[in-house]
Amino acid sequence: MSVLDAPVGTAPGRAANENLVPVFVRLKLTLLRNGLRQSAGRRAAYIASVVVTLLFAAGQLIGLIALRGYAHTDSLVVLLAAVLAVGWAVMPLFFPSGDETLDPSRLVMLPLRPRPLISALLASSLVGIGPLFTLCLTAGSVFAVAHGAAGAVFAVVAAPLALLVCVALARAVATANTRLLTSRKGRDLAVLSGLVIAVGFQVVNFGAQRLGRAGGLSALDPVTDVVRWLPPASAIGAVDSASRGSYGQASVQLLLSVAALGALLWLWQRSLVKLMTAPDGSTLAAAGPGREKAGKGGSGLAALLPQGRTGTVMERSLRYIARDPKTKAAWTTALAVGLIVPVLNALQGTGSVYFACFAAWMLGIQMYNQFGQDTSAFWMVALTISSTRDAYLELRARALALLLITLPYTIVVTVVTSAVLDDWAALPEVMGLSFALLGGMLATGAVASANFPYSIPQDGAFKNVAPGQAGLAWISIFGGMVSAGLLCAPVVAATIWLHVADHEQWLWLLLPVGAVYGVLISWAGLRVAAPRTADRLPEILAAVSKG
Repeated sequence: MSVLDAPVGTAPGRAANENLVPVFVRLKLTLLRNGLRQSAGRRAAYIASVVVTLLFAAGQLIGLIALRGYAHTDSLVVLLAAVLAVGWAVMPLFFPSGDETLDPSRLVMLPLRPRPLISALLASSLVGIGPLFTLCLTAGSVFAVAHGAAGAVFAVVAAPLALLVCVALARAVATANTRLLTSRKGRDLAVLSGLVIAVGFQVVNFGAQRLGRAGGLSALDPVTDVVRWLPPASAIGAVDSASRGSYGQASVQLLLSVAALGALLWLWQRSLVKLMTAPDGSTLAAAGPGREKAGKGGSGLAALLPQGRTGTVMERSLRYIARDPKTKAAWTTALAVGLIVPVLNALQGTGSVYFACFAAWMLGIQMYNQFGQDTSAFWMVALTISSTRDAYLELRARALALLLITLPYTIVVTVVTSAVLDDWAALPEVMGLSFALLGGMLATGAVASANFPYSIPQDGAFKNVAPGQAGLAWISIFGGMVSAGLLCAPVVAATIWLHVADHEQWLWLLLPVGAVYGVLISWAGLRVAAPRTADRLPEILAAVSKG
């Protein structure tokens, strides 16, 4: 039986559990102070982050206050509260080590009851830059929509209530996923934050353009009518409702946020009890029936790959994509952004079917620095390369593994973009251009991998180049992309000429021409890169093992 289930038999023990809040707040401040004493660099970084955050929060606060009295301000502040809640919910998943002082697994052996512990952890969670920043935004939001005595009364309650809901949501999510987030696979989630940032940027860009065409914040009203009933945005909506005299609606909205806070605290407590009482994987038997079935030979896609070195290298490359955190993150980001950019631009009426070539460009980048993706394990690959032919087979197999994903994906993106724009006539030429561009990226990627390899560190989610190798990375990627564009110039010139000469009935020929041309230049690029790879194996191994 855990200490959480055991009764506290003495009055001092009961009193200790009831007075945890000041203890945990002092503990948080002490740990923060001691952490800053470790080095001057850490103090400087922390102070700089605090200053930047406070300046940004002050700017947001002043901006929200300035919106007071303008039409549709309520729509903006309600959606802002919803975005804050989403941010608090997902941050623990991408930055699980952001606040190690609140890791509940460190408290397992202490005789603490769940309910006082929840209160203490919630209070200590309010100490930090994030809660202060959120409080500034919620305070500015309620000030922007609060009018009259009733609005002021609701505002005093709504601002801290919205903050508490956000913090409780983050703590509940973090506690429910503590064992996942503290494992290796859980820490790999941080690498995928690049995808969230890339996709989020495109969505924000799309929304901003829609707002600009709509002529103002009035375009947000339909979404706000739904979001204002979802906690914690409902707390901000309650202030606006009370200011307009809808006291019944305001009370219901405020109660929704109160109920959400209670539900989150209850879920947090349940997860905390389960975390501190249930056994984890380290206490269970390592062997199991499922393990006996593992490794009984190739199956699935591996069984369909060709035999010999080609199939082996292709399977290894595909396993990197599926299992290596940084390779998987790069591919996931490329797949998402490669679809979002052409489709979103098509949906808002400002795009062109030629934007579909962006998908081939995004995925073609994955051919660059092929050996750097292997990191120090490349020495095992280097042992199998003893001739130019071995190097050619290695590079060809890696390119084929990339094509297994890239070719169907490029076709899908081109078809979807053409369907959204209803421009089926341009489909063959755009697909031909995409195939030619993909072939150019494969060719220059193979050459760049041989001539400009660099190491990819594994110890940080946002470190993709080892110190001192940034120049190599820039030359490899951007130089290669420029070269790929030049290699595709004949197909681009043919497309322009057919349009200018009014020979549009022959544009369909660009599909087979682009496909054949892409195959030829990728083959030529592999042939050029193979002898360079075989001759430079020691240099490549030293470069990719640097990190």
